[in-house]
Order: sequence, then C-alpha cells, then structure tokens
Amino acid sequence: MRKRIQKQTQIEDMTDVSVPVVAESSSLEETVNATIENTSVKRRHAIDAAIVNTSDAIIAIRQDFQLTYLNPAAATKLGIARQDAVGKSCTELLGCQNLNRMLLCGTSSCPLTQALEKQTSLPNEELILGTDPLRRFEASASVNPIHLVEDDFSYAIFTARDMSALKVANRVRSNFVSMVSHELRTPLNSVHGFIDLLLQGHMGEMNDEQRMYLGYTQEGVQQLISIVEDILFMSRSDLGQFEVKQQEVHLLGLVRQVVLSLQPQAIKAEVELCLDMTANGPALFIDPQRIKQVLNNLVANAIKFTPPGGTVTVSASQHDEHFAMISVSDTGYGIPTEDGQHVFERFYQSNHSQQSKMGGYGLGLSIARLIVEQHGGTIGFDTVVNKGTTFYFTLPLYDDRCEV
Repeated sequence: MRKRIQKQTQIEDMTDVSVPVVAESSSLEETVNATIENTSVKRRHAIDAAIVNTSDAIIAIRQDFQLTYLNPAAATKLGIARQDAVGKSCTELLGCQNLNRMLLCGTSSCPLTQALEKQTSLPNEELILGTDPLRRFEASASVNPIHLVEDDFSYAIFTARDMSALKVANRVRSNFVSMVSHELRTPLNSVHGFIDLLLQGHMGEMNDEQRMYLGYTQEGVQQLISIVEDILFMSRSDLGQFEVKQQEVHLLGLVRQVVLSLQPQAIKAEVELCLDMTANGPALFIDPQRIKQVLNNLVANAIKFTPPGGTVTVSASQHDEHFAMISVSDTGYGIPTEDGQHVFERFYQSNHSQQSKMGGYGLGLSIARLIVEQHGGTIGFDTVVNKGTTFYFTLPLYDDRCEV
C-alpha cells in the first residue's frame, strides 16, 4: 500500500513538472516569432528609408512601359510630383537617349526592352534622361528585371545616378585629348607622305634593303595615325560631336570594298576571306563610311586571331521587319570566358597569350559598338575557345519613311 502511494506521488510530481515546461516553450516560441517579426519590420523600414532618402533616382517600370513607382530623388530630377508620375509612360517622362542624343525609346537599344527580353541586368548604362530640355541630365543607369509571383506583369527597377558634374570634368579631359591628337595627326601625315615619296623614287633610286626598312617605317607611322584617328573619334563622341549621315546603301558593295582592302592582310596571315551574301539583299539605311569602319574593325580582328589555314566569313540576313543582321565569323582562337564581359570596353587588353602576340590597343570594338548603337542597332558575339567567334550586329532596313 505504501509503495502504491509513493508511485502515485511520483506520477503527480512528474505531472506537475511537465505543465510549466509546455507553458515556457509556448512563451519562448511566441517571443522568438515576435522578435523575428519585429526585426523584419525594422528591416523593411530601413530599406524604405534608404530608398526614400537616397540621392539616386529609383523607378519601377512595368513591362507595358508604365511607371508604377518613383522615389523622391527621381521625382525631383524629372520635375514631376510622384503621384502624377505613376501610370505615365516612361517615354513621356524618361525619354532615354544615348550620349549622342539619339532617342532609344521604341528601338532595340532601349535598356528596358533589353533587360526584360533577356531577363538579365544591365549595369552602368550611360544615358541622358528626361524629356524637359531644361532638366535633362546624364546618368549612369542600371536596369534590373524582376517578376512578382502574385502579379502577372514583369517589372524593371531602373536606378540612375546623376553624372553631370563628373561629365563636365570628363569633357575638359576629352577636349585636351582631342587637341593633342589633332596636333599629332598633322606631323604624322607629313611623315607618311614623305615616306611614300621616297618609296616611289622621287628622291632617287633605292636598293631592296632600303625599301624594306622604309616599308616597316611606313607601317609603324600608319598604325600611329590609326590610333590618333580612333582617339579623336572617341573624344568627339564623348563631346557629343559624333553624328551619322544615313542614306540608302546596298550592303554587298560595301562589304566587297572592305574585303578587298583587307585581302593583303589575309594573304599574309594565310587566312581565307569568304562572303555569304546575295546580290539582291535589301537596302539598308546607314552611314556607309561608318559601317565600313565597323566591318573593317571586325574583319581585321577576325583575321588577326585566326591561325593559318582558317577562314573568316562575312554574312547577312534579315533579322526582323526593321533590321538586318550582319555577322563576321572566324575559325580562330575564340575569346576566353574571363574576357567576354570586357571586350567592348575602351583600351581593354586581354592577358591571353595570343593577345600579347597580336598587339592592338583596345579601341576597335568600342568604336564598332558606338557606331552600331548610333544607328539604333545592337552588337554582340558568340564564341567557343579554340573553335572560333562570331560577332553580329543589326542595322536598320531602308524604306520610304527613312528619307522623311
């Protein structure tokens, strides 16, 4: 009987102990949840405060190009009340232009279109923003696509930092570079001209060895002239002094001129140049001299980075109802993965062994992109290391409206 009473007492003691443990556990869980919720609220408030108080313009744009949000900095920069901006088209308020003041809205170069179509972020796009001439500003913009689960629409978050003050300093630098380059060009052209006279025998007959060394000198001077011309081109572009003179052009004749001029370089490199184009292709609305410059840069690069016995092919096809696609393909070394994101940067030099052998100064592809974008097109590339690279770009087709 005593043992039974002791067991019952033990059971009651165990029961008494277990009740507060459950209560304490429940209280602890509630405390943890409350702490987490409180932290989340504080974090949201901190993020909201950062967006509201930042000096960078932050704008949310729906896939149908309507503004759904803009922070106070964006409203101030664009000169519009926040409540009035929501629901308006980004063309009405942003009117994105490239640095050459070409309107990007409605073209394939529109940063919002590119980000939403490719579903990839566009960092550090240099744009001129604003539709009011008195409020336009140069900005470094990033466009990041997002998709909300509870919403059928896709959005892009547009972040822009005013670079106007920095651009003023850059213009001073560009003016200086332009002036120095211009002063260099005149004496270099004189040297080139006198070497040409010597090679033609106007200063007396020369032996083969003298001609060979003068030929090397002429090549070096020509390379310096090309560098100076490219630097002048980029400086003028930075200053907004670059424009294209578009007209109706048939591409095949233009490509043949480029291929013919680069044939000696291809023969020396033992590379075959091929054309994959039809004579009755559609006319383009382009600046022939500028596009010849693009083709020259791409084909010359392809020859340079293709081993002996390889081929370089220029082809064209219709991209869509408004643009043609031109491609320059090679069977060369390809572009290493680590260099892919830098190929269009100014003065970029790869550490790849072939780059050090081939030389160059890293402006050709930057200039090509600038010219293509000024025509409203886009440029890109596909590459496989040790198999080859294809650079492709789009150009506008000609129609009767182009002359209006």
